[in-house]
Amino acid sequence: MNEQSSYVYEGSNSFSGALARNRVLRNTFALLALTMIPTVLGAWIGVSSGFSFFQTSPFMGMIIFIAIAFGFFWGIERNKNSGTGVLLLLGFTFFMGLMLTGILSHTLQFKNGHQLIMMAFGSTGLILAGMSVWAATSKSDFSGLGKWLFVGVMLMIVASIANIFISSGPLMITIMVLAVGIFSAFILFDVQRIVNGGETNYIMATLSIYLDLYNVFTNLLALFGIVGGDRD
Repeated sequence: MNEQSSYVYEGSNSFSGALARNRVLRNTFALLALTMIPTVLGAWIGVSSGFSFFQTSPFMGMIIFIAIAFGFFWGIERNKNSGTGVLLLLGFTFFMGLMLTGILSHTLQFKNGHQLIMMAFGSTGLILAGMSVWAATSKSDFSGLGKWLFVGVMLMIVASIANIFISSGPLMITIMVLAVGIFSAFILFDVQRIVNGGETNYIMATLSIYLDLYNVFTNLLALFGIVGGDRD
């Protein structure tokens, strides 16, 4: 193969790779938008019915939640290349909508509860848009963030467990602020993985970004409730 042919071949491969990455990114955000429907439906059913795994036994409720969540993760991973994977992902987001019942019910006790929910939702959307644009346009490589963000999550979990026993308000707020920062950075990391071709399956990409958004939203909502909740 001569030099010119090699150049054309490499250029064609580069163009094909770019098209594939754009397709994954486009499908990811389309599916991410679709996941909002079962999430909202699950949240509405949960708030309307007062659903909770944790009313009788918080410990058993947590065990059940973890078992169901990891069951979905396993099923989605096994079926990530088929339509069944999409259905399982939508089922998982419905389940996660149900799990919003507690924080939504608590927030709706405030006079401005609906406004707080919309503020948290809008702020989460702005974070997604900002981080996605940054990931897609930045020349910086954020792949090294992964291990540091994982360490941050582990420390946050340890701090959360410790706060169960010491019940410190300032520590709780600090954990929430850190969670918003860490999972916002995860959005940056996960979107750039798609842009750079590190994630080629749009179902798994959607799952990762959905979990990032879920954690950003719930922690923002809790913070808004603490800072701006109106009980009068």
